[in-house]
Amino acid sequence: MISPEGGPAHERIRVACILLAAASLACDSKKPDGEAAAATAPAQAAPTGDVLFVEVARDVGIDFVHGNGAFGLKWLPETMGSGCAFVDVDADGDADALLLSGSDWPGHETPGRDVSALYRNDRGRFTEVTAEAGLDAAFFAMGVAAGDMDSDGDEDLYLTALGPNRLYRNDGGRFVDVAARMGVDDPGFSSSAAFFDPDRDGDLDLVSLDYVEWTPETDLPCSLDGVTKSYCTPESYQGATPRFYRNDGPRFSDMTQQKGFGASTKGLGVVVADFDGDRRDDVFIANDTEPNALLHQEADGSFVNVAVLAGVAFDDAGHARGAMGVDVGDWMLAGRPGLVIGNFSNEMISLYENEGNGRFRDRSPESGVGLASLRTLAFGTFFFDYDLDGFLDIFVANGHLEKDIQAVQPELQYAQAPHLFRNLGGGRFEDVAPKCPAFTEALVARGAAFGDFDGDLDLDILVNSVGDRARLFRNDSADGRRALRVRLVGGSGSNRDGFGSEVRVRAGGREQVAWPHSGGSYASQSESVLTFGLGVAPVADEVSVLWPSGKRSVLSAVPAGTTLVVRESEAAAE
Repeated sequence: MISPEGGPAHERIRVACILLAAASLACDSKKPDGEAAAATAPAQAAPTGDVLFVEVARDVGIDFVHGNGAFGLKWLPETMGSGCAFVDVDADGDADALLLSGSDWPGHETPGRDVSALYRNDRGRFTEVTAEAGLDAAFFAMGVAAGDMDSDGDEDLYLTALGPNRLYRNDGGRFVDVAARMGVDDPGFSSSAAFFDPDRDGDLDLVSLDYVEWTPETDLPCSLDGVTKSYCTPESYQGATPRFYRNDGPRFSDMTQQKGFGASTKGLGVVVADFDGDRRDDVFIANDTEPNALLHQEADGSFVNVAVLAGVAFDDAGHARGAMGVDVGDWMLAGRPGLVIGNFSNEMISLYENEGNGRFRDRSPESGVGLASLRTLAFGTFFFDYDLDGFLDIFVANGHLEKDIQAVQPELQYAQAPHLFRNLGGGRFEDVAPKCPAFTEALVARGAAFGDFDGDLDLDILVNSVGDRARLFRNDSADGRRALRVRLVGGSGSNRDGFGSEVRVRAGGREQVAWPHSGGSYASQSESVLTFGLGVAPVADEVSVLWPSGKRSVLSAVPAGTTLVVRESEAAAE
């Protein structure tokens, strides 16, 4: 976030330097440089048809307006917004929608909503079932992670909050809050969370981020113009500590210090993947104005922060960015998990290529992502293949924190249109959002998630905005391209969701790799079913799943246009 003390002039100078550096890098990337040029020029994406998303939330039954409880004092949580999720809570194969809301402050009643909302999906139509599902408690909800923590076949929900957090056990579509009983009711100012199975014992552990140490009593008077109160930047507050909870069956044990999660951060986004191929899950934390953290899992199960050595802690000038959302994906088709990180305005989105040697390279300046994102403030951020051509694209939900930002920085806007970066191959992207009328509307967006809500095998987008109605963008962009969807069912050595698995799909002369995971984006959860774009290929030549247990499932000649359910119980031992 921008500190008011820096001032608009300081920011203009800084942006000019960024623009010059990015232009230089872009020119360098075009030089015919032998091996270097060849290394960054894999297969190119095929031309695409129209970029066609249609906003249909109210048309399909989602009439949700986020409440943030704002009553004029500009308390920090009000502007941070809330997340959302696509998750199949009733196990009927349809992606249900969860939209989180803030709540009123004690003694201050506002017109906005103060209860989150669950919408049941029935073949593309939604019905609100919040009360009957047991989720109608009023609290200041921030983020959501989904996973089958008790291996009973349905998805449980962990909701982060301006304390205490909730853990909702799913009992056949009816939820019961067991957070206090199970020891995960963190009372802090929490943001994002993720379920994962780092010890590979078959049950899901939990990492939950806390943002800063803030209460109404400790709120500080900050100002952009020296006169009126504004939302304070995170530099004004002490960072908080992320929590690591080990699943020990009847309850979770707080292993934060023992596992190496005890350092203070200002975490807003979290994602889990095996970044170095050692068959152990690592944790990436996107921090706001603090160095990002990459917690590498050691052989003894502890975690060590290697972000500086890996090149993902700072920008190229050695500055910590205002990082918000984050996701992991093989956007270079190199078989390794890369990263995308949404940052504050006047900072590029970070697009990291995993070079396979424990190091990452920020490709944002020359990729086309960097310059296009300098004036926007990114929250929900994720990889997905919107046009099903086999290349991962990037969606970014944008919106500033301060309604009056234009008064001190005229080049910035409070409400901002989203980005949709189409992957052109060869490390290059094009922002195609301006070509789609639905994406030209400016929003104060926060949480964003993807999922196939209408069953047509392409990926739709759910967006939650501060104090505004939710948007559901139906994807009609596939233009005849085909997809294969893969749903994992663990159970004979691995966690039931298959988190920590590696899924490879060979089709059309290319191999795609994906890693099912909880968390990602900002405070949100996308569906756990994997969607692979096959382009015009009629079949996937081979689908291979390497489970956390070490077992492997291999299937051949899988037709496009299907959802493949892969069960670990049918896998072969390696």
